[in-house]
Amino acid sequence: MFGYLTVCREELKIKDERTYKAWYCGICEELKKRHGQLSRFTLTYDMTFLAMLLQGVYEDPTEQGQKRCLPHPIKKHPVITGEMTAYVADMNVLLAYYDILDDWEDERKPGAWLFCRALRKTFEETAAKYPRQKQAIEDYLKNLKVCESSESRDIDLASGLTGKLMAEIFTPREDAFRETLGRLGFHLGKFIYLMDAWEDVEKDTQKGNYNPFMKWAAEDNFDDRVYQLLLLIVSDAAREFEKLPIEENVDILRNILYCGIWSKYQILLKHKKERTK
Repeated sequence: MFGYLTVCREELKIKDERTYKAWYCGICEELKKRHGQLSRFTLTYDMTFLAMLLQGVYEDPTEQGQKRCLPHPIKKHPVITGEMTAYVADMNVLLAYYDILDDWEDERKPGAWLFCRALRKTFEETAAKYPRQKQAIEDYLKNLKVCESSESRDIDLASGLTGKLMAEIFTPREDAFRETLGRLGFHLGKFIYLMDAWEDVEKDTQKGNYNPFMKWAAEDNFDDRVYQLLLLIVSDAAREFEKLPIEENVDILRNILYCGIWSKYQILLKHKKERTK
C-alpha cells in the first residue's frame, strides 16, 4: 500500500537530493542492524519522509557516515542515522508485516506467506516494544476486515482506518507536538489508502476484491472526483505540517508534501489515459 510520499526529483536541489538519499540509506542501515538483511527489502519512501519530519520537529543528535551495501558494493555512500531512523525502521517493520500479511490474505501469494514467516520473530519483538502502535495495528486489521466484509462504500470510513493507524505511527512521543503530528499522519494515511484504492480499482474489480471506489469507478468523471478528494486531503495535511516549527530539511519535506506526493498519481493517470485510448 505504501510508497506514495516521495520526492519530486526535478524540483530538488542537488545537495537536497544527497541529503534525502542519506536519510533513506540511514533507515536501510537501521533495518539491517535491528531486523536483519531481509527487512531492508521492505523499506518505503514514506518512512524517509517520516524520519526527516520527526527529526525536523525534535532535532535529536544524528550521526553521519559512509557505508557500503549490496546495492552499492564498491563506492561508499553517505548515511544519516539517529533516534528517529531507529524508530522509523521499527515502524517500517510493523507496517511492512501487516502489508505483506494483507497480500497473503487477499491473494494467497506464496511469496507473501514466506515473507511473513521470515519477519514474524522480529515483528513480534518490535511490537512488544511499542504497545500503543501494536494496538493501533491490531485495531486497524480488525476494523478493516469488518469494513471489507460489509463491502462498505463509505470512503471516509475506509480511509479513516488507515488515517488512525498512521496517526499513531507519526507520534513517537507524548508531548506538545503529538496532536499536530497525529492529525498530519491521519490525513496522509487517508491519502495513502485512497491512492492505493484508486490505483487498484480495476484489478480489484476483476478479482472481486474489496475497494471503496467500486461504485465511483463506472462514472465518466471518476478520476476527476478522486483527484478533488485527494487534493482536499493533502490540503488538510499541509495545513497541519505548516504548524510545526521545522527548519531542518524543510525544503525537502515541502517538496514531498506539495509536489512529490503527486508523482505517482501523474504516472498512473498517464497510463490510464493511454489504456483508454
